[in-house]
Amino acid sequence: MIFNSPTFLIFLALTFLIYWRLSKKGQNVFLLFCSYVFYGWWDWRFLSLIFISSLADYIIGQKISSASQLRHKKHWLWLSIGINLSILGLFKYFNFFASSLQDALIFFGVPEVSLGTLYIILPVGISFYTFQTMSYTIEVYQGKIQPTRNIVEFFTFVSFFPQLVAGPIERASDLLVQFRCARTFVLSDAYDGMRQMLWGLFKKIVIADNLAEIVQYVYGNAAIASGPQLFAATFFFAFQIYCDFSGYSDIAIGTAKLFGIRLSQNFRYPYFARSIPEFWRRWHITLSSWFRDYVFIPLGGSRVQSKWLYFRNIFITFVVSGLWHGANWTFVAWGAMHGLCFIPTILSARRQEKKAATHEEAQWHDAHNIILTFLLVLVGWVFFRSQSLTESLHILQTIFQNISFANAAIFFSPVFVKKTAIVAGLLVVEWRQRRQPHPLHLENIPRWGRWLAYYILLAIILFFGNFSYHPFIYFQF
Repeated sequence: MIFNSPTFLIFLALTFLIYWRLSKKGQNVFLLFCSYVFYGWWDWRFLSLIFISSLADYIIGQKISSASQLRHKKHWLWLSIGINLSILGLFKYFNFFASSLQDALIFFGVPEVSLGTLYIILPVGISFYTFQTMSYTIEVYQGKIQPTRNIVEFFTFVSFFPQLVAGPIERASDLLVQFRCARTFVLSDAYDGMRQMLWGLFKKIVIADNLAEIVQYVYGNAAIASGPQLFAATFFFAFQIYCDFSGYSDIAIGTAKLFGIRLSQNFRYPYFARSIPEFWRRWHITLSSWFRDYVFIPLGGSRVQSKWLYFRNIFITFVVSGLWHGANWTFVAWGAMHGLCFIPTILSARRQEKKAATHEEAQWHDAHNIILTFLLVLVGWVFFRSQSLTESLHILQTIFQNISFANAAIFFSPVFVKKTAIVAGLLVVEWRQRRQPHPLHLENIPRWGRWLAYYILLAIILFFGNFSYHPFIYFQF
C-alpha cells in the first residue's frame, strides 16, 4: 500500500473516521491494528519480523531499567543491538558480505571457497523501524526515558503506519510519549496536515515520477549515453530523489497530524545548503541526527585529542551511513565521498565567513557556495544511482570528457526544457517559502489566495501527474 494510491486514500479515510470516535486506549489499539494491516498489505509474512523486533526491545527496555549494575545494563543493551542488527544483517547484508568476502578470497588466491547466497526478499522499511526501536533501548540505557509498561503503546510507536516504511526515524522521547497522552482533534492541525500531504503528493506524482522515466532510460543505457545525456539524467535524479523522499516525508508528517501526532521535520530545503555539513543538517535530518548521536558521538565526536581523530570519526560515520542505504559498494563510496567533502569544509568555514564584507558580497558568496555544494552533491548522486562502482566511474568519466557546446544539443531539446522548467518552478516556490515548515504554509496571504493555490496545485496533479506505478525510492532501504 503506497501513499499515492486509491487504496491508501480509502484506508486513510476509514482509519481517520473510526479513530476519532475512540478513547485514548482504543485509539492506540486501533492504530496498531491499522499499522499492521498497512505493513502486511505488502507481504503479511514479514509482520513477524517487526513483531519480534518490537517484543525483544519491549522486554529488554524493562530489563535495562531494572538492572542494578551498569555492566548488566550494558549486557542487555548489547543484546538489543545484536538482535536488531542480526535481523537487519541477515535480510539486507548477508549476500553482500558473502559475495564481497568470496571476491576477496579469490583475489588472494583462494578460488575454491563458495559461501553461497540466500534467496530472500528485503522487507520494506526494515532499516527504518530497526533504527527506531534501537533508539528506544539506547535512550532507556542513557536514562533519557523510562521504559513503558504498556505493550500496545510501544508496538504502536514502532509500527506507526505514516512513517513506518520510510521515516522520519523518530526517537521514543519524541513519539512514544505522544501515545501515552490523550489526543484531541484540532481542526487547524488537520487542515495543515492535508496541505502538507497535498504538497508531498505534488512532489511525488508531478515531479519525481515524471523525472523518473528519463532518469531510468538514460541510466539504463549508461554504456552508450553521451556526456550531456548523463549529466542531464544526474541533474534530474537529484530532484527525483529529493521530491520522492521529501514528498514521502511530507505525506507522512501531514497524515500524522490528522491523528493528533507530531512527527519530526525530515527535510529543510537541502539544495539551498551552502556547504556539505549544512546539506546534512537539511537532508534526511532524522537519520543524520541518529548517526550523530549513536555513531559519531560514541566514537568520540569532536571532543577528541587531535583533529585527525575528529576527521576519522566523521569519515567512519559517513561510510556507515552510506552502507545503511544499501548493500552495494556504490553506497559505501557515496558515504565516503560525503565524508571527505565534509572535512575541508569544516577547515575553511571560518575563513570563508570572514571574506564577505558587504550585504551584496555576502549574497554572491552564498550563491557561489550553494552552486558549488549542489555540484558536489550531484557527483555523489552518480554513485548512489549507479549499479556498480565501475558504472559510476564510467558515467563520471563520460560526463567530464564529453561536456561541450558541440554535443550539448540535448540541453535545448523540448524534453530537457520542459523537465527543467518543472524543476525551476519547484526551486522558485521553495526559495520563496524557505522559512516556512512547508511551501503550502500560506498564512500570510488572504484566504481566497490560499484556496486558489490549493486548487491550482490539485489541477496540476490531476492533469500533469504521472500515475504509473513508481514505488518510493527509499522503500528499498
